[in-house]
Amino acid sequence: MVKKMIGCLCIHGFTGAPYEVEPLAEYLHEKTTWRIVVPTLPGHGETLSLKGITYKQWIECAEKEMEKLLVECETVDVIGFSMGGLIAAYLAEKYPVEKLILLSAAAKYINVGQLLKDIKQMWKDMRSGTLSENELFLRYKNKFLFTPISAAWQFRKMAACSKPLFAKIQTPTFIAQGLADGIVPPKSAEYIYRRLPSRHKEIYYVPHAKHHICHTGEKEQLFEKVFTFLKGSSRVI
Repeated sequence: MVKKMIGCLCIHGFTGAPYEVEPLAEYLHEKTTWRIVVPTLPGHGETLSLKGITYKQWIECAEKEMEKLLVECETVDVIGFSMGGLIAAYLAEKYPVEKLILLSAAAKYINVGQLLKDIKQMWKDMRSGTLSENELFLRYKNKFLFTPISAAWQFRKMAACSKPLFAKIQTPTFIAQGLADGIVPPKSAEYIYRRLPSRHKEIYYVPHAKHHICHTGEKEQLFEKVFTFLKGSSRVI
């Protein structure tokens, strides 16, 4: 059987769900005939159930989807958001990934300065009675309530496992980072870029984007750059 289809695996972040990368996945779906897969990692989704889940289960889930795509498709790209970027790096080092997209990849985490600004804004919104309209608060309030300490520890183990792999990845890589991200600082993107031995690598900063970079007001320009990088000059779309 001749495999001609292009596959694209999109991986969401820690305590997240497919919605984190769905705007980009939908954009690519509209532009191409590629097979695009957006799995939900164990314990994740709209309702979190992370107790007892290990980082190895997150990796195994992504590996299963990767192996399916490699059977079905001629080439496979991987897109990873936040912790999903760490899992994407693991896949790119282990499997024949054609192109790698890292969005707010959490090689380093907690941008203290921006996080303090965000907290200050939440405090102002609470005092003015508009906290329920604060997008960042709405995205994270349930995560703070339903994320066990053990899951946070598994995330740290995931980071420790994945960070050394960046120095081994030869895959063409596009790195995108929001400059107003309070969770992953811009130095994370710089760290990854410097360590990648790949000859084909790009880094792109989105000026006003917070952590959920696929939901920023500047997403159209970001998506265009990702699409341009993925399709190259000769790929069938």
